[in-house]
Amino acid sequence: MQQKLITFAVPCYNSAAYMRHCIETLLSAGEQAEIILVDDGSVKDDTPAICDEYAAKYPTIVKAIHQENGGHGEGVNQGIRNATGLYYKVVDSDDWLDTDALKKVLERLTTLVARGTAPDLMICNYVYEHVEDGTSHTVRYTNVFPQNRLFDWVHVRHFRPDQNLLMHSVMYRTEVLRQCGMVLPKHTFYVDNIFVYQPLPYVKSMYYMDLDLYRYFIGRADQSVNESVMIGRVDQQLRVTKHMIDCQDLDALKDQKRLRAYMVHYLSVMMAVSDIFLLLDGSAEAHAKKAELWQYLKDHVTPGVYRAVRVNLGGLTDLRFPGGDKVVISTYRQLRKIFKFN
Repeated sequence: MQQKLITFAVPCYNSAAYMRHCIETLLSAGEQAEIILVDDGSVKDDTPAICDEYAAKYPTIVKAIHQENGGHGEGVNQGIRNATGLYYKVVDSDDWLDTDALKKVLERLTTLVARGTAPDLMICNYVYEHVEDGTSHTVRYTNVFPQNRLFDWVHVRHFRPDQNLLMHSVMYRTEVLRQCGMVLPKHTFYVDNIFVYQPLPYVKSMYYMDLDLYRYFIGRADQSVNESVMIGRVDQQLRVTKHMIDCQDLDALKDQKRLRAYMVHYLSVMMAVSDIFLLLDGSAEAHAKKAELWQYLKDHVTPGVYRAVRVNLGGLTDLRFPGGDKVVISTYRQLRKIFKFN
């Protein structure tokens, strides 16, 4: 049997209200795709039955896997374990892909594979679809990456703070994900940051297409990136940030300056996000956790990496003077209005 070009992994947890739309957009890829629907212990609706329905209807494309509840990360892990596609992309069950853009991406990948120049990482734009006001915002990388050609980190330019690579913008070669030994923690939200970050040193070639592929549905009250939900789950954010501190020795990348600079920047953003939600909590316990996180970073990286994180975005949220916390929160509120990032 010919290898599938791409595996789409769709972690599903009580997703019956919206998962069909997601799946239908993926099915537009036809036999080039493998779609792994991971039912993560759903018990409140028809998610398990819908997964089985699609697997029965499209037996050469769709696989249904039922597991005990392990959280989003274990859904991604399960997909990696069972993937047979050359590339691997996670699509959350409340999101979807633009079918026209997907067709163009798969056509390009098919050409690159035939030429023997398939990249380790394919990058496209993603679009925030804001349910609360019906607006959208596209994150694109035209100022960061060369377009429509192979490149490596030497050719990568500066990322703005709102331009991090997210799970939504990447398709990794499946083998890259396996080589880096990534196993996402169970019962933990925000592990998509690990998914993007940890494989980066294993990526030798990249390709960027200026296409709005991924549609990221945002604004539902129970969503993991809702502000009040993030405050309540800040311990999981801290767990992810510590995992990222530990999973890569950034000093080992000193000969790859742009890759190292980007990973320092990404880690600094994670420190800043953790700081902000601890400050929004405002309790004495939260302030203690904030101090402990910075101490954890100091204890687990070299002084050079610690300084690099502090002079990047991370240090701007750890202002150690009277009124500094209010300045951070006020700045966050203003940026949230501009970028609508959660």
